[in-house]
Amino acid sequence: MNWFGNPWQLTAACYAWACTVVYLTDPLALPRAVAARHRIERSPLRAIIETLARLPIIALVFAGFFAISWRPIYAAQGTLSFFVIFTAISRAKFIFIREPLVFSDIALVADVFKHKEIFYATKLNVVFWIASCGYVFGASALFYYFEPSILPDRNRLFWIFVGLCVAFGPYVLLFVKPINVQLRSISESLLQTLDVFVNTVRFGTYTSVAYHFLIWVGTRRDQIVAELMATLQHAFHEIVHADDAADSESAPLVVVWQSESFYDLRHFGMPHLDLPNIDRLRERAVQAGRMTSVFEGGYTLRTEFAVLSGLQPDDAHVDASYPYLRAAHYSDIAWPMRLKRAGWLTHFVHPYERTFFFRDKAMPLLGFDNMTMLDGFAHDPSVDGPYVSDGKLTKMVVDIIEGIGKEQSALVFVASMGNHGPWLPGRCGELTDPVEIYTELLRKTDEALGHLVSYLDSLDRPVWLAFYGDHAPLLKTLADPFPDPRTDYALVPLARAGEGRVDVPVDKEEAPWNLLGTLFTHADVQRRRVP
Repeated sequence: MNWFGNPWQLTAACYAWACTVVYLTDPLALPRAVAARHRIERSPLRAIIETLARLPIIALVFAGFFAISWRPIYAAQGTLSFFVIFTAISRAKFIFIREPLVFSDIALVADVFKHKEIFYATKLNVVFWIASCGYVFGASALFYYFEPSILPDRNRLFWIFVGLCVAFGPYVLLFVKPINVQLRSISESLLQTLDVFVNTVRFGTYTSVAYHFLIWVGTRRDQIVAELMATLQHAFHEIVHADDAADSESAPLVVVWQSESFYDLRHFGMPHLDLPNIDRLRERAVQAGRMTSVFEGGYTLRTEFAVLSGLQPDDAHVDASYPYLRAAHYSDIAWPMRLKRAGWLTHFVHPYERTFFFRDKAMPLLGFDNMTMLDGFAHDPSVDGPYVSDGKLTKMVVDIIEGIGKEQSALVFVASMGNHGPWLPGRCGELTDPVEIYTELLRKTDEALGHLVSYLDSLDRPVWLAFYGDHAPLLKTLADPFPDPRTDYALVPLARAGEGRVDVPVDKEEAPWNLLGTLFTHADVQRRRVP
């Protein structure tokens, strides 16, 4: 019997062909210069192990296509298409947002199609679906018509069952604890780092995604969280006792304003940009300056989580790329929960869909008693534009604070949307240039901030405002990438907290995970200085 006359030899040849194409196309996930910067030295044995590590992942995908068709050529074509598509998506993501594909991006797929504008994915339209479905179903139909099945004639149902078990049984076993713990250990020994750039270069996009996912599934955070709590507990103990000593008739109010895509363009030499309220905040701040960037151009949740949790991305381990997927692991660490347990009221305000980034599930787990989301605003996109303006958001925040008694300590965390892209014509009057539109939105943010500060200053209680930009904007017509992605922040005592202040503002670069801890440290010092 010749090579192609034996169906199992044909299947092996098709698998080998699929592997060859995958190995040849995997390097295209990143530009060559970027890949070169993230290559690491490896021993010859280590290089062989990492090369072979792709084979079981390819085999699993191949088995899936084979089990539903029993057609080896179709399985090969489906497998190489699967890997090439992942590689192409990774390359597109890097071009757009400077990061290759990570395993947690899969959890965002539904949001990408539901909120195409916010992901700049408006090309995923009817034409895209027609082309995609035409390829998937059209190619499949051709293979099913022209390629004969190699399913044995005898005991067909038995072989179908065996094929499905072999192909899809491993996915079920992933959720059996002893097995996923062992798979996590194997994956960690293979990867040795969670650096997505390094692993994409070493293993290719989909294999890197798969091994990161295995680590995520098998990771138990209880012990690590306990260790982090022990580290953070001392500092928090002092803050709680400082609050206990405060006058109960003038409990502190902390307002954190996370300004979407806020970046002071005067850092780029735009002296004619006038942001008077931002400038006054810096003058009144106990500390202000540039804030270390967690990510450039997107993934607001990463900066948001760093501020709320006080954790560096490395501390969140494999959860760092999408911490809200398992927010419960960080409940005891997050600032809102710790403040809530100390008797504070906690309120999260964000004028966007409550299910986006799983905030509807994550924020209560992180300690927020109350949430005001898009459904709490009277917003008509056809009239008001794609996002709730910072001006309307300020009015909502004022209404919320009005309902908080001055004897009640409170944290109000505000995540704005006013500056979010895309910056398309029609968003700001007759302006058409994205940079000009973005600049005008910065001015509107500054104006709204002025109204908020004026109100907060009128309160008869100690008030602290933390203002910061979550990340640099995806403003590619201005810079791609931003040569300095650090954003801006200010920690400002207002109302009674600002009385008697004589300090010179500290100009200091700060990390987002230190922001609230630094604010509370300044608040403690300030309370002791005020008679």
